[in-house]
Amino acid sequence: MTYVNIGSKLFFGFIALLIVTRLLGKKEISQLTPFDFIYSIVLGGILEESIYDNKISPLHVWFAVTVWGVMLFIIEISSQRYDKLRVLLKGETSILIKNGEFNLKELEANHLEMEQLRIMLRQQGVFSLREVCDLYLEPGGTVSLKKYAKFDMVTPAMLNLKPKDESINFLYVDEGEINEEILKYTDKSKEWLYDELLKEGYTTIQNILYAEWSETDGFFIKTYADTNDDIRKVN
Repeated sequence: MTYVNIGSKLFFGFIALLIVTRLLGKKEISQLTPFDFIYSIVLGGILEESIYDNKISPLHVWFAVTVWGVMLFIIEISSQRYDKLRVLLKGETSILIKNGEFNLKELEANHLEMEQLRIMLRQQGVFSLREVCDLYLEPGGTVSLKKYAKFDMVTPAMLNLKPKDESINFLYVDEGEINEEILKYTDKSKEWLYDELLKEGYTTIQNILYAEWSETDGFFIKTYADTNDDIRKVN
């Protein structure tokens, strides 16, 4: 009975956690605010603490997760409607640099040292503070920045170019096998695929490792002969 009890708690707990997380929306780890992080830990803790306690039944797990989930759902809805509550619970964006000038008050309020700031910038591909015009610390702890124009990447608009937008790429052949779902999705036939590959000089599907296609660029194909198994990892 102990094993059945543990298994049922895990099963019902998993379903309950899945429902709660789906209701609260999809978020990446980098998008989690401190509040999001805390409620995620508590949700996991509810299930963890109940597994080996024989006094707690699967219904107790359902009840605890449901109550916690309802509270979180109410907070999520309320924070979307009321800005003051959202700022209180989830924080707000801090301006660390504006027009090249540091906001020392915000740096101190967020307990950021200069070297920590430099590390965060390097993770964004910026290796000198002289490049930064505006810098924002987001509620999730990540930084967003705007570079000075002279340090920013050159865009086609700056050169008065009008490049065409690329269309979606579709993977038609994956490791020697035709992706029939993609063919069906794009309303293409196997005969069309064979004819197009033959035009590219490929007669055997099994020899193709990877074949993608787009309306703008046509086919990009790699065969098993194009691989290199002699590549070694570098520490």
